[in-house]
Amino acid sequence: MTYARRRFAGTLGLVMLAVALAGCADPAATPGAGGRDRAGKGFCPPPEAPQAEPSPCITFDWNQRVAENHAFRSPLPITEEQRRQAAPKAEALAAALTKLAASGTSQDALRAAAARALSLTPDQIELRGARFDPLRDVLVGGGEGRVCVNGSVDGTGKADAEVVGRTADGTCLPGLGGH
Repeated sequence: MTYARRRFAGTLGLVMLAVALAGCADPAATPGAGGRDRAGKGFCPPPEAPQAEPSPCITFDWNQRVAENHAFRSPLPITEEQRRQAAPKAEALAAALTKLAASGTSQDALRAAAARALSLTPDQIELRGARFDPLRDVLVGGGEGRVCVNGSVDGTGKADAEVVGRTADGTCLPGLGGH
């Protein structure tokens, strides 16, 4: 091997070693990386963790984070008057679901029956579940404005319905969420 080739191979080896070592740096030692903000603050340890000395940190409450993350599932508030006015529709939906739970149905027939009970069109009805004959483990919802009527049939065939506010993301049935 010539001197130039050996020198090139040696230089290439050093460059590759430098690149590999740069990728192994401690992210906590670099401001703006590894859970730290640009001022070098990291998340505060939990209160029960021992701390060597006070240091600036960002407070972090897991329960608050989860609550904020799932806030879209929460129903918007409705008035007692809105709840009272929609109560007959909840009774009608519960009766329709009870009848269908006893006889079984299809997805289209369930959507049509719920629409009739709620004085809506079938495309305004939200469904969640896949057992229609017999009708079990399903959620049905629909409404207008902020007011929704949600019904359910549990695994034993018991039907129920309630008046609720529309969720923050605009649906009657709460979102499944999760990541």
